[in-house]
Amino acid sequence: MNSPFDSLDRIARARLLDGPTPIQRLNRLESVLGKDVAIHVKRDDLMSLGAGGSKLRKLEFLMGDALAQGCDAFVTTGGLQSNHARLSAAACARLGLKCEVVLAPMVRYHGDGYRDNGNVLLDKLLGATVHEVPEGTDALAFAHERAAVLRSLGFKPYVAGLGGSTPVGALGYVSGARELLAQEAERGEAFSHIVLPTGSCGTHAGLSVGLAMASARPQRLQAFTVLSPRDVAMTKTRELIGHLQAQLEFASSEAADAVRIDEGQLGDDYGIPTDAMREAVRLMAQTEGLLLDPVYSGKAFAGLLHDIRHGAIPPGSSVLFIMTGGMPGLFAYREVFDADQVRRTSSSMLYLDR
Repeated sequence: MNSPFDSLDRIARARLLDGPTPIQRLNRLESVLGKDVAIHVKRDDLMSLGAGGSKLRKLEFLMGDALAQGCDAFVTTGGLQSNHARLSAAACARLGLKCEVVLAPMVRYHGDGYRDNGNVLLDKLLGATVHEVPEGTDALAFAHERAAVLRSLGFKPYVAGLGGSTPVGALGYVSGARELLAQEAERGEAFSHIVLPTGSCGTHAGLSVGLAMASARPQRLQAFTVLSPRDVAMTKTRELIGHLQAQLEFASSEAADAVRIDEGQLGDDYGIPTDAMREAVRLMAQTEGLLLDPVYSGKAFAGLLHDIRHGAIPPGSSVLFIMTGGMPGLFAYREVFDADQVRRTSSSMLYLDR
């Protein structure tokens, strides 16, 4: 029997995941909110390699492409606290590739630990050669310069774009959609809403195409942009959808038409903390013992809380939040979650804005 994902299975892939990531219900958070909305999380933060996170899904296909081309070095780019850079370093360590990461100052945040803690520390621990470039540098062009140097040394490098959200990398979340659909089938019920953060747009594009390929209502997806204004994110997501559908020989307008992106949680800029993000991170930590990150999942979860509290997600709904990982980033934002401030707010925070 043919599967809608047969074309995906013909594409090179390096196996970096141990199996499906679990789906968990947030019973205590539901009780605190008191809105009769069933809230679940898909724990993509629990992937075992390199402290986990959604970028590993993309790296399975990026690394698969690199290995299929006979490459023995991997060069990629990201912000200073890039989760993609950390997981690229971990994947290269697992697969025996040389790794170089080009880190650019994309965030106007300058806390004490931002430059040398969190993901930056782990990049180096995992064996990557780290290049920090000054503001205004074209990081991708610099990555290609590094690739030229590596070629001169006898390596065959593969260059991946920002965040791994290339048409190849985004295939990881087409595969992620297939995994999610299998879990919904086991549950015997589909989620009415699927909520996620979007930055470089590959996760959103991949999920949208994957759901459309299986006729599984990509309209359920609601993304909160954390990197770009809504119109920029919409354009990038639809461009990636077009590339994905061409690779997979899938012709449909459903995925592109279904794209929904909210910019209400972006705040002042990418990586700049917001009060709503702080409250969301603390609420998740102190009701469920789960750690969101301050850049991606924290802002998106703040958007989910807003929509539940204000009725945009109505009572009786069943929501799935894609928990994308990034927990090491908390250590780069130490001042934002000052312990004294947490103690001052923890007793009242759980019942805030019910």
